[in-house]
Amino acid sequence: MAKLYQDDKQFVDMPLSVAPEQVLQTFTELSRIHNHSIPREQLQVFVQEHFRAKGQELQPWTPADWKDSPQFLQKISDGKLRAWAGQLHQIWKKLGKKMKPEVLSHPERFSLIYSDHPFIVPGGRFVEFYYWDSYWVMEGLLLSEMAETVKGMLQNFLDLVKTYGHIPNGGRVYYLQRSQPPLLTLMMDRYLTHTNDTAFLQENIETLALELDFWTKNRTVSVSVGGKTYLLNRYYVPYGGPRPESYSKDAELANTLPEGDREALWAELKAGAESGWDFSSRWLIGGPNPNSLSSIRTSKFVPVDLNAFLCQAEELMSNFYSRLGNESQAMKYRTLRAQRLAALNAVLWDEEAGAWFDYDLENKKKNGEFYPSNLTPLWAGCFSDPGMADKALKYLEDSQILTYQYGIPTSLQKTGQQWDFPNAWAPLQDLVIRGLAKAALPRAQEVAFQLAQNWIRTNFDVYSRKSAMYEKYDISNGGQPGGGGEYEVQEGFGWTNGVVLMLLDRYGDRLTSGAQLAFLEPHCLAAALLPSLLLSLLPR
Repeated sequence: MAKLYQDDKQFVDMPLSVAPEQVLQTFTELSRIHNHSIPREQLQVFVQEHFRAKGQELQPWTPADWKDSPQFLQKISDGKLRAWAGQLHQIWKKLGKKMKPEVLSHPERFSLIYSDHPFIVPGGRFVEFYYWDSYWVMEGLLLSEMAETVKGMLQNFLDLVKTYGHIPNGGRVYYLQRSQPPLLTLMMDRYLTHTNDTAFLQENIETLALELDFWTKNRTVSVSVGGKTYLLNRYYVPYGGPRPESYSKDAELANTLPEGDREALWAELKAGAESGWDFSSRWLIGGPNPNSLSSIRTSKFVPVDLNAFLCQAEELMSNFYSRLGNESQAMKYRTLRAQRLAALNAVLWDEEAGAWFDYDLENKKKNGEFYPSNLTPLWAGCFSDPGMADKALKYLEDSQILTYQYGIPTSLQKTGQQWDFPNAWAPLQDLVIRGLAKAALPRAQEVAFQLAQNWIRTNFDVYSRKSAMYEKYDISNGGQPGGGGEYEVQEGFGWTNGVVLMLLDRYGDRLTSGAQLAFLEPHCLAAALLPSLLLSLLPR
């Protein structure tokens, strides 16, 4: 609360230089001498004497399986984009980290949770690994032919499930109360596709099941619609208290509320962090003041993306068990997926709009606002009627989303939160682009390509100017590094790099680095699409 550091995360990441009991004893004594109001200078001296600089418990690590010129680079026709992809491939070496042995021998002195295997971090202030970020990082690593690095990262996650029963938000003790979007099963699937390492699957299938059980046991909610009751999942963290890594912000925000409402606020903030969307108007809507973070009500929604991720995981688990010859378990997960599919259709799908929407449990209605997450079931292959893909394309047109030339916005609300307009995030581009690319409709595939072209151009242009990749981008006036939220925009950046490599791999023969038709017209997609599609795509 003394704000010795601009970012609260800096302090909670600093290792102790002596035993915790000793630190507490000295602090209690110091506090007593100064009547519980320690002067800033003394506090600074105390911290310097008892804590070490952050990041010292990690050492840089160059992945042993990194090698020059992975195959996918040859697929990229545009010379500038190919050179850029080569530079992104180099960045993996900068983002590699390995834990020092003392994190294992003296865990009580570190907020870092020990992991056996080295890993790739997002970058910037995020010097530990994060759960859902790591999926897109792994996609990029597999294209860079670094399957051993991916296996090590997967092993770290599986070890966390064995120890804690779930994967925490990130690799710190202060993240243990919450998880993040559940993509572990998908990570295993991508690794298997590249390596065919069935023995690794056999060893770890029960741990994958255990992770899904965490969501079933702790994050399930029943919803009644049309006389039927369905079970779906939500983000929900039943713990009060400020988040240690944002302690002063959470404490100050709580001070704007009556004392009796503070613990609930803190629990909702943690649920928002669990969603990966920390923070967004998506979790504020329906509250007393939908522009203020104090209105957050994350756990009151049944989110489209979470349920699509779990639906996909259930399908993958049934495939895994079949592959291992366990038909009874395969059947169990097939049934779970079928039940979830019925629930998605009944509770979240909106036939008229042509998309899925988060369901507000308190107000018993869907949230009709635009978020890229509304199309996650397409990406996850979790929909029953192929015609839904065509409707989703029309939904994007009707929402005017295809008129944004630099990327798909996170929402259409401008609240100053980072998961809102005008920010665009790499993983959300992937959800929409690959969702449309899976559709049978040629037009949907063409729109997917054009959205990929727009995003590549934004990332490439910013990189050309700044020589850096960012965690998010501002798409309101040309592509810029993003802003808003609780901290400055960060460079690196794991998932951004992963998504760029995926798009260059998929569309490398067509993507270009230079300006083209799409950027000369006010409605980018209309201009770039085939003339025969022109009329149907022009904004109404």
